[in-house]
Amino acid sequence: MTNRRKLRIGMVSPYGWDLPGGVQAHIRDLALYCMDQGHEVSVLAPAMDESDLESWVQSSGRPVSIPYNGAVARVAFGPVANRRVRKWIQEGNFDLLHLHEPAIPSLSLLACWAAEGPTVGTFHVSAPKQRAIYAVGPILEPAIEKLHARIAVSQTARATLVEHIATDAVVIPNGINHSAFAIGDRTSEFGSRTIGFIGRFEEPRKGLSLLIESCEQLILSNIEFTLVIAGPGDPDPFLASMSDALQSRTRFLGRISDDRKQQLLRSLTLYVAPNTGGESFGIILAEAMAAGAPVIASNIPAFSNVLDAGTAGMAGMLFESENCSSLTEKISMLLEDSSQRARLQGVGIEHAKRYDWSSVGESVIDIYQLVTSSGEKVRLGSELRFARAGRSE
Repeated sequence: MTNRRKLRIGMVSPYGWDLPGGVQAHIRDLALYCMDQGHEVSVLAPAMDESDLESWVQSSGRPVSIPYNGAVARVAFGPVANRRVRKWIQEGNFDLLHLHEPAIPSLSLLACWAAEGPTVGTFHVSAPKQRAIYAVGPILEPAIEKLHARIAVSQTARATLVEHIATDAVVIPNGINHSAFAIGDRTSEFGSRTIGFIGRFEEPRKGLSLLIESCEQLILSNIEFTLVIAGPGDPDPFLASMSDALQSRTRFLGRISDDRKQQLLRSLTLYVAPNTGGESFGIILAEAMAAGAPVIASNIPAFSNVLDAGTAGMAGMLFESENCSSLTEKISMLLEDSSQRARLQGVGIEHAKRYDWSSVGESVIDIYQLVTSSGEKVRLGSELRFARAGRSE
């Protein structure tokens, strides 16, 4: 689109910026896309190490860990965080604020309470059966109603929002840089029959234990492969649970760079996503497809949606969630069927283009232009005070 206003955009991350996570990656990539389009962006986020932040990221202080959606979230909340949010808003001269996960106790909710003027909220979480996942209470719904626009990253995230807060949102998925995954070198260091997994594998809902169990069954069937696992976590408990035969075929890479992840995905025979739930989108599926890795994923709603399950152009293969036999059957089938892998590779590469930032980012900027059409700037609202030991701080 032409004749768009150049905007000063404030984005708020609820989670620790220097820790791995899909929400942080989404915000980082969206910020970079907006800056590439000529907009100014400032991101406010908790950070463990303030010395290594991008110039356009401002720290709200160190996060604290809380159990959240089957994982551990590292967030900032309370009087100190509130003061830093208000100072950032006051100094930012923003045309709008984009608040990610503003319905949980986090910087985004603090910013939603504090700010008046154009605001956009993006809802990432998918937890339709867990009411406690949101900070439900009399102060939440008025804050969410202040948002000028609401975005959900998937239909499952939208359903969670409708159920818990009785409000709706437009669905705009997470984005990827398609060409970064599709174009580049490969590696043969792991052999020619590789099964890949990337994620925070210590979290039970990521399903690595199921994949390991399935790989043990593949060994009993004399199927050759190498299992490559990347992501943060301690591999020792998983290695201890493996047979000697599987240990010898398994490579734990630890946390890897973006470039290394792209190279690894381009080099895999199969990418397996055995997650058991709690996913709202599944950005790794889009990345794997863009890189040309045929995808096998559990049939949880988020993954079914990403792969267009039930359509003639389905872009991957699904197995029954938490069912080892079903997963083993699908892996065995694809490892032995090169023509089927080639078909999924072609469909997946094309399918993943719908998630490229050239499409996703433009949809978000369309929302920005809409909510800022009045020319109103973001300003501070009323002071938020926290009760503490009988006093206000």
